[in-house]
Amino acid sequence: MHNIPVGVLGASGYAGRELCALVRNHPRLSLAFATANAQSGNTAELRGGGSVTFIPTDQAPLPDAALVFSALPHGASKQWVDRARAAGARVVDLSNDLRIGNGVEGVPYGLTEARREQVRGAQVVANPGCYPTSVLLGLLPLLEQGLVAPGATISIAAASGVTGAGLTARLDLLFGEVTENFRAYGVGNTHRHLNEMRALVAETGADIDLLFTPHLLPTARGILATMTVPLVRELADPLGPWRERYANEPFIELVAGPPEMRHVIGRNVVRIGVVPAAHVRTPTLVVFSAIDNLMKGAAGQAVQNANLMLGLEETMGLPA
Repeated sequence: MHNIPVGVLGASGYAGRELCALVRNHPRLSLAFATANAQSGNTAELRGGGSVTFIPTDQAPLPDAALVFSALPHGASKQWVDRARAAGARVVDLSNDLRIGNGVEGVPYGLTEARREQVRGAQVVANPGCYPTSVLLGLLPLLEQGLVAPGATISIAAASGVTGAGLTARLDLLFGEVTENFRAYGVGNTHRHLNEMRALVAETGADIDLLFTPHLLPTARGILATMTVPLVRELADPLGPWRERYANEPFIELVAGPPEMRHVIGRNVVRIGVVPAAHVRTPTLVVFSAIDNLMKGAAGQAVQNANLMLGLEETMGLPA
């Protein structure tokens, strides 16, 4: 079977290198090029074996690729999406530029389990952010089935490893600042990922508010989100809505209690557990969702979307 050439723009970052590794090990994809400006000419080892040498972004041979992954920074990606499309390539954009809730219309939102048929065969797909992937897939069954109390505020506390902040050198991400520490950031319900969360919630018709507080973990990768959800009524089978909504989904795992990050690292899965809250007046579920922020939260989901766009088996080349 012939391999399909793909390129990666912004390949030197954490998500970009993860993409290169997944493409290298994919049975139907081949890496046509990988770009990076600051690291142009450098060679990087890839997870799982092999290496890649970066070229400048403005030297990317876009016509050589059937599909391009853009892992360029927010604000810089859209122009390269347009260039890749003009060269005839399909594009999966991992930046915030084309996601729902950010003033762009007509681009499928690649939360695959929620938008599979829109993604299938699409020319351009906006890959979701890592936090929204964990949060929205955790909440979607309750939202779609009208089980969240009208007017409720869903409180979300989500903690991520430091790779979620990207590869740019920052004082607050130095080892001495992160290790043996745990802190909140983006406080006051201001994080940029809230735009896409609110947009998808609005599409379900749910009358709710989201109160989102991200936290920084002293780990390299992974996200664990804890969501407190007031309900319209008690559920006899608390996990039932998820079993119904995600039956036969290859990358959704349901567990009886809280999931752990160590069970999702290196895998393109969302692991979800729910626990009824005791000693509260309103029926309430605590929903837990764990992902690898670089896999299901970025590169893995991007490949999952690319498989659908190219007419391949959705699970191809992805560790489950």
